[in-house]
Amino acid sequence: MKVNPTPTVFLQLRSRIRIPKDQTVKLGDVAFIVCDPEWEERLAALPLVQPKDMDGNRMVMDLIQIIPRIRKLIPDVHIEPMGNHHTLLELTGPESRSSRLWFPLVWLLLFFGSALTIMNFHADVNMLEVQIRIVEMVTGERDEHPYLFQIAYSLGLGFGMTVFFNHLFKKKLNEEPTPLEVEMYLYQENLDQYVVAEEYRKMNKAAEGRGNES
Repeated sequence: MKVNPTPTVFLQLRSRIRIPKDQTVKLGDVAFIVCDPEWEERLAALPLVQPKDMDGNRMVMDLIQIIPRIRKLIPDVHIEPMGNHHTLLELTGPESRSSRLWFPLVWLLLFFGSALTIMNFHADVNMLEVQIRIVEMVTGERDEHPYLFQIAYSLGLGFGMTVFFNHLFKKKLNEEPTPLEVEMYLYQENLDQYVVAEEYRKMNKAAEGRGNES
């Protein structure tokens, strides 16, 4: 089979990936590759960097770092970058057992914290008197302990939160994203942008330091 003397490689970098710290980062990990079949496997297995302890738990791979390695493998290659020009690498280590022990404690903290927040809000707006007044308006009799109304109100509050957050345990009621998921997505986007900007700042500072030494 005749090999194309000037192959074209289309690269689309992923925006963010998670990879173990002790694993060599390869081109196939950080990018979608479209090229001639004879180069596809070799490009996917092309090593880019071996993370070190000094890199922390995040680092950035940029096209400026990737293109020279591709040209070293395929000297006359024509590279067509698409989409993102960098990939944020989240370096993960072995999962510790302590994180599993913290989960029930955090869950209990959030549960009781949310319950206290709701109760304090009800106390601030005098919800008990409101409920007594509503029952009195409906039945014509004043009941200082409208338990039936309070039980229905509590069930309705839980049902309303389930519908609002679109979740029942791990099952979603429909495909629409929940407000919490949207906020988490926006938070993650802002966090990634900050980390990328900070990593570029560190890279520029290191390059200036090397330039001053020379």
